[in-house]
Amino acid sequence: MFYFFDELTSTIDEARDERYVHGDVVVAERQTAGRGQRGKKWSSPEGKNLMFSAVMDSSFLRVGEQFLLLQTVALALVDTFALWGLDARIKWTNDIYIGDRKIVGVLIDHSAGEGGMLRRSGAGIGINVNQREFDPSLPNPTSMALELGREVDRREVLERFYECLMTRLGELRAGSQQLLNDYHARIYRLGVPASFELPDGKRFTATIRGVGPGGELLLDNGRDTKSYLYREVSFII
Repeated sequence: MFYFFDELTSTIDEARDERYVHGDVVVAERQTAGRGQRGKKWSSPEGKNLMFSAVMDSSFLRVGEQFLLLQTVALALVDTFALWGLDARIKWTNDIYIGDRKIVGVLIDHSAGEGGMLRRSGAGIGINVNQREFDPSLPNPTSMALELGREVDRREVLERFYECLMTRLGELRAGSQQLLNDYHARIYRLGVPASFELPDGKRFTATIRGVGPGGELLLDNGRDTKSYLYREVSFII
């Protein structure tokens, strides 16, 4: 079920309320304390984009398998854009890109159950739909309207994403290998030399060979392949 609000602190905070169950989606027109990756604030002009959180039952996954849920959500977003003819890619760890421009940010929130299992999860998602002008401080944003040259019905985008998410969650529950295959096929810059930066500022060139089961990025530097966890390395776009 969809729950629409004019204003919330953030949809992911609201979605933590136990009254929301698997399949519920919390949507806000405005967020006063929206959050993005690495503690960044997420904001959006009213009436232009989509800001929402989808509640999911993740009790069939172990805590160490939580990256599978991020893969599932990312693929559902890629599937959604394909319906509009947009070729989207998954930029590690949880952005969606079209070309070299960001169109979606995703933030996953988990709560743990018993015996090392997850209990429920919320996917906080911001999709740039009809916004055409962005804050100059944002390095590389885009939107569906910019890519298509026309505005898009936001409610239709939300409903199509929901359908794609339910389909991909069904594959995850079934343990489908296709989910993993599809994820790797859609990784941004897979198999292409790219520039990266370490936390100490050191930069290097490497080739993405894939993503490990725990979400670690596998980078081939020409001598060997090393794995990097979230915040251990970042793209230079």
